[in-house]
Amino acid sequence: MVYITEELIRRRAEHNDCEIFSLEEVSLHQQDIERIEHLDRWCRELRILYLQNNLIPRIENLGRLKKLEYLNLALNNIEVIENLEGCESLQKLDLTVNFVGLLSSVESLRHNVHLRELFLVGNPCTELQGYRQYVVAALPQLKWLDGTEISRSERIKASQGLEQLKRRVREQEKEYLRRREEQKEEAARREKEKKPGFDGRWYTDITDSQDNKENLRSPEEEEQEFWHTPCSFTPESRLEAHRRLEEKRKANRKETEKTTKAPRTLITADGRVMNVNEPKLAFSLTEDEENNTVVLDLAVYRHMDTSLMDVDVQPTYTRVSVKGKIFQVVLPAEVKPDSSTAQRSQTTGHLVLTMPRAEGELRVKKKKTVPGPRRETPSGSSAEDRNRKTKIPERLEVDPSKRTSVDIANIVPQRSTREDLLEKPRTGHLEDPSEGFLDDPEVPPLI
Repeated sequence: MVYITEELIRRRAEHNDCEIFSLEEVSLHQQDIERIEHLDRWCRELRILYLQNNLIPRIENLGRLKKLEYLNLALNNIEVIENLEGCESLQKLDLTVNFVGLLSSVESLRHNVHLRELFLVGNPCTELQGYRQYVVAALPQLKWLDGTEISRSERIKASQGLEQLKRRVREQEKEYLRRREEQKEEAARREKEKKPGFDGRWYTDITDSQDNKENLRSPEEEEQEFWHTPCSFTPESRLEAHRRLEEKRKANRKETEKTTKAPRTLITADGRVMNVNEPKLAFSLTEDEENNTVVLDLAVYRHMDTSLMDVDVQPTYTRVSVKGKIFQVVLPAEVKPDSSTAQRSQTTGHLVLTMPRAEGELRVKKKKTVPGPRRETPSGSSAEDRNRKTKIPERLEVDPSKRTSVDIANIVPQRSTREDLLEKPRTGHLEDPSEGFLDDPEVPPLI
C-alpha cells in the first residue's frame, strides 16, 4: 500500500522549488495510492489535483481545499460521489472509469455552485435508464456532461417528469446493490479458496495424496488460467489484477538483481590502477612538450548532455563517468589535479582534459642522432678488435710449410686492389724514326 507522504509531494513539486505550502498544482497519478490524506492540511492553495490511475476507493479529506478548481479521479475504485461539498471553487470533476453505481449520489454536488463539467463515462450508473436526464435535472449549474454540452431544451425536458424518473432510478439502484453484494461474496469465496485448508481438512490427512499430486499445477499454469478466465469488472477484480502484476514485477526485479554483474575492479588490492573503458569510446592520450601538459581527448557522444558526465582527475590516473559507465586511464606522468581543465568541443562534442605536469617532473626528450666523423682506430688495437668492429669474419691461418698438396688457389696471383687491375700507362722512350722520316710541323702528333 502506497501512502501520500511529504517526501512524495515534495518530489512532485519540483516546478514550485519543492515548496508544498504554496503549491497550486500537483500530479499524483499512477502511484498506486489507496487513500487520500494530508493534502487538505499541507496544500491549502491547490487549484489543480491529478489523482487518476490509482487504487482510491473513496473520496475523502478534500473538504478544506477551498481553491480547488479541477479534480481528476479517473481510473480508480470510487463507488459513491461524496465529501466534496467543501470544495467551493470546484469547476471540473473527472470520474471516468470508476465504479459509481448509485446515480442518486450526484445530488451531493448541488452545493458546488461553480461546477461546470462532469465526466462519468465508464461507470455502472451510465447504464441505468434515464441517466443523462436525471443528472441534468439534479445539477442545474452543470454546462457539460461527459463532454457533451447541455442545451436549454434538454434541461427543460429533464425537469419534466422528474419524480417518476427518481422512482425508476431508485428501483434500478436496488437491483444494482443486490448484484454488488453477490460480487462481493464471490470475491470473498475466491480469496478463501486460495488459502490452504479452506476445505476444512487437517493437514495430517494423507488420503488421496496421489490424486492431490496429480492435481497440483505449476505457477505458470495458474497465472495463465487467471488472465484467461473471464470475470466481472469490479473493484475486487481490479485489486486482484494489480496484486498479480505487483508480484510479477517483484519477481522480475529479484531476477535482475541476481543477474547483476559484479562491480568492475578499478584499483586492485595492491594499489595498482587498472585501465577501463566500459562505454567503449575512442580516445587519445598525448603529451604536449611545449606547454608541459598531458592531454586526454575522449570521443563522447556529440549530442549527449554534459550533466551526464563526471570527471575525476588524480595525480596518476583520470576517471570519467559517462552515463554511469566508467572510463579510466593511467597517465604517463604525474599531473596537478587542481590546475587541470575539462572542456567540450563545440564541433565534435569531444571531452578534452588538459592536465599540467607536476613540478619536478622531468621531461624526456629524444636526442637526434647526427652522423659524425669516423674515428680512426688506434694503432695499438689488436686485430681481433678491428675484426669485431668491422664485422669481418675471422679465418684460421695455416702454416704453408706444412701443406702437402698443391695450393690451387694461388696458382694465379690475385690483385688485391682496383688500381692494380688497371694497366699502368707506358712511359718508356719512343723508338728512333726510320730513314726518310719527315717531321712536318703542320701535321698534329698521333697520340
